Amino acid sequence: METKIRCQSCGMPLTDGFFGTNKAGSETTEYCKFCFQDGAFLQPEITAQDMIQMSVDNMTQDLSFDQAKAEQLAKTTIPNLKRWKSN
Repeated sequence: METKIRCQSCGMPLTDGFFGTNKAGSETTEYCKFCFQDGAFLQPEITAQDMIQMSVDNMTQDLSFDQAKAEQLAKTTIPNLKRWKSN
């Protein structure tokens, strides 16, 4: 089974064109462009719970996930990502 690189803030699978950028402008393989640009988080004050809700909303509205499946996936993935582990 192939292991996907995931954004360590929102959990989105990372592929070409979706990597965030470091301060020097190079791509980072840790975060997506929706969470991290120019070496900083785009929403530095967001909480893990807010990120879970944003992820559920995205999965249900944009990706046609079932509400229960989206909630289960977000609640099991996001708290284990690098950005949220210490919180």
